[in-house]
Amino acid sequence: MKTTLIVALTALLSFSAPALLQAEEPRPVPPPAEAPKVKPYPLDTCIVSDEKLESMGKPVVFTHEGQEIKLCCRSCKPKFLKDPATYLKKLTK
Repeated sequence: MKTTLIVALTALLSFSAPALLQAEEPRPVPPPAEAPKVKPYPLDTCIVSDEKLESMGKPVVFTHEGQEIKLCCRSCKPKFLKDPATYLKKLTK
């Protein structure tokens, strides 16, 4: 009886051990997604007011549809966002 029990337990362990070991292996972590490419701002002036950047302190910098935008001050941002197409034309000149 003891021998049968020991054989049965040994068989059970030998079949289940590989499954237990596989379950403990860490899964590979996927690489992080690449950040989208942002086109650099080519001007040294505000795209809204045409004032020299940094003439009113640190420029306001943000990204609009993949294009970096720099403004001379915070008050220019609502003007830009109201009609961005008008101001973005300055970048193609």
